[in-house]
Amino acid sequence: MMAQNVVTTPSAKVHVMPPMLRGFLWAGIAFVLLNSLTAAIAPHYGHPFFTEVSITIGWVGAVIGWLLGVGAYEGMVLPLFGVTPRVGEATDWRRYFAFATDHKVVGIQYMTSSACAFILAGGIAMAMRIELAASGMYFFTYANQYLSAVGAHGTIMMFSVATVALVGGLGNYIVPLMIGARTTVFSRLSGLGQWLIPAGVLTVAMSPLLGYWTTGWRGYEPLGSQGAAGIIFYYLGVAALTMSSIIVSLNLVATIVFNRAPGVTWARLPMFVWGITTVSILNLIWLPEIQMTFILQLLDRIVPLNLFNAAGQVLAELELFWLFGHPEVYIVVVPAFALWNEIIPVMAQKSLFARSWAVIGLIFVMMLSGLVWAHHMFTNMRNSEMFPFSFFTEMISIPTGFAFMAALGTMWKSRYRLTTPGLLILMSMFNFLHGGITGVYLADPPINLQVHDTMFVVAHFHYTIIGGMVFSWIAATYYWLPKITGRMYSEFWGKFLSIWIFLAFNTAFSTMFLVGLEGMNRWVPTYPPYLHPLNLVISIAAWTLGVGFVLHGVHIVWAWRKGPKASHNPWNGRTLEWMTSSPPPDNNFREIPEVIDGFYNYGEKAGPVVANLADVEPQPES
Repeated sequence: MMAQNVVTTPSAKVHVMPPMLRGFLWAGIAFVLLNSLTAAIAPHYGHPFFTEVSITIGWVGAVIGWLLGVGAYEGMVLPLFGVTPRVGEATDWRRYFAFATDHKVVGIQYMTSSACAFILAGGIAMAMRIELAASGMYFFTYANQYLSAVGAHGTIMMFSVATVALVGGLGNYIVPLMIGARTTVFSRLSGLGQWLIPAGVLTVAMSPLLGYWTTGWRGYEPLGSQGAAGIIFYYLGVAALTMSSIIVSLNLVATIVFNRAPGVTWARLPMFVWGITTVSILNLIWLPEIQMTFILQLLDRIVPLNLFNAAGQVLAELELFWLFGHPEVYIVVVPAFALWNEIIPVMAQKSLFARSWAVIGLIFVMMLSGLVWAHHMFTNMRNSEMFPFSFFTEMISIPTGFAFMAALGTMWKSRYRLTTPGLLILMSMFNFLHGGITGVYLADPPINLQVHDTMFVVAHFHYTIIGGMVFSWIAATYYWLPKITGRMYSEFWGKFLSIWIFLAFNTAFSTMFLVGLEGMNRWVPTYPPYLHPLNLVISIAAWTLGVGFVLHGVHIVWAWRKGPKASHNPWNGRTLEWMTSSPPPDNNFREIPEVIDGFYNYGEKAGPVVANLADVEPQPES
């Protein structure tokens, strides 16, 4: 076995098992022990070795063993008892595969976990589109297999990519740099939270081993309690993933409140930091709600408690899920809104237009997001109950429009640089505009009742999440790639692949609007033959889109390893992350910056951003 870099015992070299391997080993041991113990004390003679109760308890032990094995034992448990670990954190490439406290390492770990989850969920989506390329069952053997694939795709994509990539990944890495902080407030806790992502993703991915569950990513009752045991791993996987998001949100909010550099007032806070602040507050409000809902569903199944069946309240789970479900949409897209107005002023080299209104828009989207959820349930409501939710659904488009207003006003009469991130941001705005317009249609009960549960809704949803958030995620990755890696990507390949995914995405999901209007329901693996031509077009475009995403990943990895060296501020940005070297040093800045001017003032309004610039900027290479 290879030793870690930092060893406190000078007389002998300490050999340790690689943390991830040790994590898997301890997780397996803990699962077998707790499952065996639970089976041994089962009150019924001849009880099977694996039961729903024993699997649940074994899973809890496995996750604890996994977290301790990957490094939480040395990083958190031993220091808690005043014991100095014999092996410290690695300082080479191995630090990315173990428990870490450096926010930059944790950010890269989150980005990698989200990217791997995106590939996994995307692969499942490609399998779904193979099935839907023709009208008969020929890829999946049973309809329940297809429904389990739908559920795993949606769950992994929503809870480990959409809610994690921008907040846990770029948020952990970039936010402390943007506010002039050396570290985060709860660095150990954040390092622990990252390792819940692979635990949650693997749990959801393995759920079909316990039986094919048919509820999709929403876990509707009483369907969930009546189906196969695979739904248990859905509940447990989501619990792990949402706990990770709660941890990172708590850490980032505390860091933004308490660790800002002198002069980084709330009035000067960068737009991306405002986006992370608002979405972290949403996470702290709504993720515990959905966690408790799924815990109640799990207990309702394994105890049982009769909460969501005919003896209880059948529609309660539906209401509890969507009470979280629509704020979840804004948890996903609010950071994208912030990124538009973070990147556009830099690419335009022009002061951000109506900055205060853009911030107000983020805050009001956060406030209104909890008032629109029931438009998902118009088919279960009386007419008198529909109006308030229809009203607030349309009203939330007003603060959303503030983000467009600020972005378009900034670009007006500017010499906007169509770099790869600049181009992807415009594509994100275009895509989300279509998602937003169709969302206004869906807010109107007469239209909603006609297209409810059709592929029209699926297209609207993907224009919002993939078209809005994922395009912004890729844009932000290219934008901060020189900062994170010290290297630059290829503009030709960046633009070429961006146009590739833009055309493929719009071909796939604009056609999906049409197939939905033609009457095709979602969540079904078969359909009438007259819908075959449109579905074939969607499938071909979806496969092309999947290839484009993979090629973007290959290009980014190439740039990370082999790209030309970049200057520390290739975009001429004014936010604080561009005031230090690329990649940043361990402590981020040689001296804590003292901010004296706004980050988005260009032209005649531009003055020095920091008073002690000479002490903050990286030393020139000799």
